[in-house]
Order: sequence, then C-alpha cells, then structure tokens
Amino acid sequence: MTRMTGRMVLLIVAAALVIAMTGCGSMFRSKSPGKKVMLYNGQDFTGWTRFIEDPSADVNDVWRIRGDVLYCAGKPNGYIRTNQKYKNYHLHVEWRWPETPTNSGVLLHASGKDQVWPVCIECQLKAGNAGDFVLINGTGLSINGVSQKNSAKQFVVIEKKSPTSELPAGQWNSYDIYCQGATIRCLVNGVVQNEGTDASATSGWICLQSEGSPIEFRNISIQPLD
Repeated sequence: MTRMTGRMVLLIVAAALVIAMTGCGSMFRSKSPGKKVMLYNGQDFTGWTRFIEDPSADVNDVWRIRGDVLYCAGKPNGYIRTNQKYKNYHLHVEWRWPETPTNSGVLLHASGKDQVWPVCIECQLKAGNAGDFVLINGTGLSINGVSQKNSAKQFVVIEKKSPTSELPAGQWNSYDIYCQGATIRCLVNGVVQNEGTDASATSGWICLQSEGSPIEFRNISIQPLD
C-alpha cells in the first residue's frame, strides 16, 4: 500500500470540502436563475403597501425615503409589504440600526388581511437574534426533520444555529434568504444561521417590520430561482 504524505492528505481533505460546499449551494441554485430585480427603487413606494396598526398615525412619519435608504421610525407597529406575492427566490436585504438596536423582522410568505401579525414565517431582525425563525399564526416549519408547528401558540421561535454574526449599530448588515419549494435558508452577513424544510407556506408577500426603534433598509432585491 502506498504511504500517503501529509500534503496528499491535505489535498484530499480540501477537495472534499469544495465538493461538499458546491453541493450544498446547488440546493438553492436554479439551472437558469432569473434576473435580479430591485424591490425598492430608491425614489418612491412603487410596488409596496404600508400598514400601521394605529389609524390615527401618519404612515409618512413611519416610513420615509432618504435617497437609496428606506427609513422606518419603528413606531407604531406595522410593516411595509410587497404588492406582489413571490415564491422560489433569493431575497437580499441590507439593514442597520442608526440608533439603539431593538426589533424588526423580514416576514416571508405573508398572506391574509393586513394586520400587525399576519400569517407568515419571519426571519428575525431583533438585535442579537438575526437568523431566528418565528412561526406566526400557525405556520409550520421542520428543523432536522422535526416539525416545529404549534397551532396553540401565536409565535413559535426557532433559534439560529450559531452565535450572532451581526455587526454593531451604525454598520450595514446583510440578509440573504433563499426560499425554494418548502425550504427556507437564511444567511446573516454570509453566515448560514438557519434552515428549515416542510414550510407550510411557500408563497406570499414579503414584509419589512416596524417594531421598536428606527431602522434603515437598502439594496432590497429579489432573484427568481425557477
């Protein structure tokens, strides 16, 4: 038997890692992905609907346009959602906290009437918890083959896999969310933080939450995966 040198072992291990990473990424890569589309045009709210729970408040005070940045005051609770419903996509969102970090979220596959907590699956933006999933109003998702659905609870939190990969307040963070079929994977600043399968909802609106303190968004884009 030929004796392997340390260099040969390292080459074999490196090749195996490349194959594994390529295979993992191909789960969310279409043979012919569609063209990336900017959901926020940097000029106005075309393509979006703004909703807040307090009808006496002025929605223009909550959601404002600041050039290529979409500013949210954080109060009262609500969201801005796409008018169009989406499925099978790669969503890219960048966010930062201009002041004290608190709470927000990216709501996926939202449906039903406009209300503070629509039927949806949330990718959490709460400071320190970005990457958590939150199942809202009876939605379901499985982690490692185990269903996390609990219709008796309005909110079911599925914690992220790794320590926080968020950047400090004032710095821009990125969310890359892949929804393909009934699988959802989310990356925070390039780190895979969560992945679920058997999603009970596979299409719907995309919402950005107003829930806490001022938050800013930019470079909101979507790329079809089918």
